[in-house]
Amino acid sequence: MLDGPLTSEDGRPASFRDEIVSSWRRCKLVGVAHAGEDVPYQPNFERPNRLLRAAGPVIDRLAEQLLGSPVSILLADSDAQIIDRRPGSPKLAQALDRAMVAPGFHYAEEYTGTNGVGSALEERRPFVVSGPEHFRDNLQQFTCIGSPLRHPITGSTEGVLDVTCRVDETQELLKPLVLAAVREIESRIYADASRREQMLLDHFLRAGRRSSTAVVTLNEDVVIANTAASGLLDLSDQAMLWEWACRLLGNRDECNGEVRLAHDVVVLARATRVGEPGATAGVVVEMRPRPRAPSPPAAVGPRTRRDPGDNAHGQLAGRSIATARLREDVDAAIAAGGPLLVCGEVGTGKLFVATHLYRRRADGEPLTVLDARASHDDPVAWMGRLTSSVTSGATVVLRHLDELVPRLAARVAGVVEQAAPTRLLATGRARGGHDEASRVLDHFPISITVAPLRYRAEDIADLVPALLAPDAPGRPTPRLQPGTLRTLTSLDWPGNVRELRAVLTTAAVRSLGSDIAHEHLPPEYRSPRSRSGCTSLQRAERDIVIEALAEARGNKQAAAERLGIARSTLYRKMRLLGIDKNRLPINQ
Repeated sequence: MLDGPLTSEDGRPASFRDEIVSSWRRCKLVGVAHAGEDVPYQPNFERPNRLLRAAGPVIDRLAEQLLGSPVSILLADSDAQIIDRRPGSPKLAQALDRAMVAPGFHYAEEYTGTNGVGSALEERRPFVVSGPEHFRDNLQQFTCIGSPLRHPITGSTEGVLDVTCRVDETQELLKPLVLAAVREIESRIYADASRREQMLLDHFLRAGRRSSTAVVTLNEDVVIANTAASGLLDLSDQAMLWEWACRLLGNRDECNGEVRLAHDVVVLARATRVGEPGATAGVVVEMRPRPRAPSPPAAVGPRTRRDPGDNAHGQLAGRSIATARLREDVDAAIAAGGPLLVCGEVGTGKLFVATHLYRRRADGEPLTVLDARASHDDPVAWMGRLTSSVTSGATVVLRHLDELVPRLAARVAGVVEQAAPTRLLATGRARGGHDEASRVLDHFPISITVAPLRYRAEDIADLVPALLAPDAPGRPTPRLQPGTLRTLTSLDWPGNVRELRAVLTTAAVRSLGSDIAHEHLPPEYRSPRSRSGCTSLQRAERDIVIEALAEARGNKQAAAERLGIARSTLYRKMRLLGIDKNRLPINQ
């Protein structure tokens, strides 16, 4: 069944047949390519690298001491993904390969049930799983002893150290061995963190002495800012600045560029890497507000926070290029007048944009929202409501107009042609359909498009308060911790803003009104799937593959045939483009 072992001599995952992937339905495979082979750059890889840096020498020594013994050492990150494996004997390595206990596989409990890695993470304590205590049959030949690795300063769980052997070769000394190794790794994490934080502080003080600008020094855990930077930065800006610096720096030590912060504040920023070669401790970012011609640069000082509701009659929330373009399109559409069509994928917020347009055009006048999906239940009554609403002079929003019952298409097109130009708005997925309902969209001379959330991940920081504020009237709106924002901005959001709102609502309930931490997110949203390293061409290719999979309802063979490629090529592209087969958009 296998072409060869899952791991090569250097411990990295090797190639395997597509049948293995399709049969391993409950276990995710990520990062199977060798380093440097089309693996997208992900800022979140800093955390596993930090763990490897602290645990590597300890594991090297243990592996040398256990060489030839029937024991394997496993290291997993905080998402239960195995990132290192040291089998004591070739025979045990082959058994682990067959059970797919190898670097690149996730062993979180939600995927594989009870096991030494995932259960230790869930319980946050040393955990022993032996034989039939494992949920999966192919793991029941092993005894696994796992213990979480905690950051001594922050208290966060960095990963799991696990020792695995066959059930009949279990020894009582293995658990003390694991605990002693964990203590040593945690002490190394502490020393490494203290050294990195000292480096950050030194560079921060040095930058502050030579410059009167806003200075912030940060990494994934620590933020140090002077008074000017504190006045500029919102909590959401910390994670965004870290991702921006990581993306632009790449292999360089310094970069310059414009950064759009919260509340539409644009700064000119310079980022400088802090750390030793191959071991980034963080970055120093020096910022100046961008001058606004013809006025001189505004003085940097504390800003008054705007209420999320301010955008209802003003600008749409978001700092991305796509949202800036949408604002321009909205302004142009209002100036032009005429029936207006708002296009976009399912869940992008088309109805919100249409309502925003109505408020900008004729706030205070009657508004009627008619869902064209309801026309299938009672076409005559639905058409009567449309006619009476238009006749009464109300502004009408025709939602999901491309899903209108076909026999009403000609009559609705006639109403559109005769209605007052500024009184009719509609939403739909896109022009260009060939059915009768889709052709009605062509009767709207002006259209604007709302971009998918995956193309405007920078907007998430600004969307959070707007989405959560209605659920917390009279109370402070929960905010995202920087680590939580980093995770959310790395996801693909096939359900767009609608999906984001559902996740945020769930997390806000779990946080009990406090700031939303990583553990408050639903479990399936805690593993970042970064897309920040993708080029525009890769994102376009990714969308095409996702669309084919969605149209084929997840059937890989059918999707491959639609794309004109082999099924094995489709699997390879899914891995390289970071496509999760369990979270595909549904065509509606």
